[in-house]
Amino acid sequence: MTALIHPSAIVAPSAQIGINAEIGPFCVIGPHVKIGAGTILKSHVVVEGHTSIGENCRIFPFSSLGLAPQDLKFAGEESTLVIGDNNTIREYVTMNPGTKDGGMETIVGSNCLFMVSSHVAHDCRVGNNVIMANNATIAGHVTVGDHAIIGGLSAVHQFVRIGSHAIIGGMSGVENDVIPYGRVKGERAHLAGLNLIGLERRGFGKDDIRLMQRAFNQMFGEEGTLDDRLESVARDFANDDTVMEILSFAREKTRFPLCQPPRR
Repeated sequence: MTALIHPSAIVAPSAQIGINAEIGPFCVIGPHVKIGAGTILKSHVVVEGHTSIGENCRIFPFSSLGLAPQDLKFAGEESTLVIGDNNTIREYVTMNPGTKDGGMETIVGSNCLFMVSSHVAHDCRVGNNVIMANNATIAGHVTVGDHAIIGGLSAVHQFVRIGSHAIIGGMSGVENDVIPYGRVKGERAHLAGLNLIGLERRGFGKDDIRLMQRAFNQMFGEEGTLDDRLESVARDFANDDTVMEILSFAREKTRFPLCQPPRR
């Protein structure tokens, strides 16, 4: 079956539309756009720029994908937005392509849910199975790991890293890197512990979670420096792959420090 395109939709002749795709009423598709097989644009969706959308995505009305970034340094460079398969993109979601200062590419993985009015800015890297709730926003150059959840009305500062399986509480302002499996919350977000519910949902056993909790307590205790505590965790938990994943993330030197628990 060829693509089903509503008569009111405006689709550039050079756009590539996959088999069984559906382009609903009043959609606008630019000349450099690629839309995968089985993807459905409900209505009033705008896809412009050098944007590639994978297979079997569902995109709801008034989403805007691939238009120029909200970056004053952007000078019209032919950057790209790449969106994976099986994503649900709800109403008023915006996603921007990359810029010359960020690698020229914004990448969104597969099997994600972007709720109403969520925003993925230029040069972001969003993993697989990510959920961004209503009005959640990530600024430019943010990295979001697989299975992360960003709560409603939350805002993530540019260049911040969100680790895999982390959860950001609603209405949080995230200014520092969030470890994998971490749970953060607050107007100026602090690390509130491990994402215990997420760990259970991902199939971690009780013994595994207890071990991770011991490593977390050691890593973010109040004795010594953070580097000292990371060294002790490396010695004591060297055989646990999950703890080593957190440790590797914590040791990477980036623009921002780690989000940590509030000090007494």
